Amino acid sequence: MEEEQVTPAETTESGALRRFGRYAWQSVAMLICLTILVGVIYPLFITGIGQAAFHHKANGSLIQQGGAIVGSSLIGQPFSDPGYFWSRPSATGGGPYNADASGGSNLGPTNPALLKLIADRIAALRAADPGNELPVPIDLVTASASGLDPDISPAAAAYQIGRVARVRGLSQATVEALVQKYTRGRQFGFLGEPRVNVLELNLALDALTK
Repeated sequence: MEEEQVTPAETTESGALRRFGRYAWQSVAMLICLTILVGVIYPLFITGIGQAAFHHKANGSLIQQGGAIVGSSLIGQPFSDPGYFWSRPSATGGGPYNADASGGSNLGPTNPALLKLIADRIAALRAADPGNELPVPIDLVTASASGLDPDISPAAAAYQIGRVARVRGLSQATVEALVQKYTRGRQFGFLGEPRVNVLELNLALDALTK
């Protein structure tokens, strides 16, 4: 690569200032161009693609009921009424399922505080469904690392079918069929685990018993 030639005039103080001014202008022009390209054009282009091809997902996968937004299929909600399926516990700061403070409890597996939390959650599940002697699925008594899980495992949903059916006055077969309907398999057939979206399932329950 050829070296830039410096004329004798540019070795003077005024020449050095002219060179500085030229380099400064080139830097400013590059900054402006890149700002427009990656700060304006690129975000607008990607946003346009998202809105055109993935409108629902790009806007937060929001769920509407009766014209009002009741939640998102991506963020869980707490349920404690025995007539609803309960979500996985959440340990986010400032309250459960707080998307502004996503995180886990950071309690170790031998921490007495965690063991007490699990025992209390098991007791609450047993109290809401005294005749249920099935083992309590782990995801019904432990929080995830994000604290925002909208889904529970099929085993966690199956554990609650009897209670929900009894409280709502539905047959167990009817509730089982609804759980099956809202059970999603592994993504692409091999990624992740089967799961049940709690909010969608509970909304379907409400629609079924209206």
